[in-house]
Amino acid sequence: MEALRADMFEEICPSTLLPFRVGGDKWAVLVLRCLEDGPRRYSELRVPLARVSPKVLTQSLRTLERDGFVLRTEDERRVTYELTDLGRSLLEPLRVMCEWAQDHWDELLDARES
Repeated sequence: MEALRADMFEEICPSTLLPFRVGGDKWAVLVLRCLEDGPRRYSELRVPLARVSPKVLTQSLRTLERDGFVLRTEDERRVTYELTDLGRSLLEPLRVMCEWAQDHWDELLDARES
């Protein structure tokens, strides 16, 4: 599995402007996108989500786990997070929302600035 890129969610990425929330969490959509290729360790998630404080990332992961979107697996040496079937079912709607944000980028920016 390929490593997550630090620039996966650049400051100007449309996904950061999404007005949609999963579980009321601003960062959950980005976490789900990080997990779409398979299980990841917390330290791997920190790379593209460096703007998110460790406390908030932990809260997001716990909320996603509580809501059934993410499975947390702990073994002797490490903890990993992966999407459940329910979480995977959100990937296509998320892609559509990201495309929508891209198409309405200027309008979203104007609304945020006004």
